[in-house]
Amino acid sequence: DKKPHASNLRTGRYSEQGRIYLITAVTQNRIPWFHDVQKARCVVTCMREAQQRGLAETLAYVLMPEHLHWLMTLTERRALSPVVGAVKSMSARRIGCRIWQSGFHDHAVRREEDLVKLARYVVANPLRAGLVRKLGDYPHWDAVWL
Repeated sequence: DKKPHASNLRTGRYSEQGRIYLITAVTQNRIPWFHDVQKARCVVTCMREAQQRGLAETLAYVLMPEHLHWLMTLTERRALSPVVGAVKSMSARRIGCRIWQSGFHDHAVRREEDLVKLARYVVANPLRAGLVRKLGDYPHWDAVWL
């Protein structure tokens, strides 16, 4: 039983500048690296640096113990894979080990989708997972609307 290779996840797809994407990236073997606050803040810093460099505009994110949900707008500088890859590789280098599983899942947000509703869904992950009772008690999330 062969699993599909992660690099094939992007086969036949293209990036669209200005498009909003919901990215999901998972840690290697689903190890909960981001229970460690320093490692979690490292990933958040890398997303912010990607924004400062003009690669992507972060609309919302939540960093769960073993995965990241990132709602972002792709800027005109690069394609989606290199942008996500840059954040993953930069954070792995700074943390000092291979923390990310290869590849990522992306959902190109349709124009008719309610972005605020989608952002609320993204940042409510810790509530649904039972990690906290109130979203304000979870430290690794943000949204431009909330």
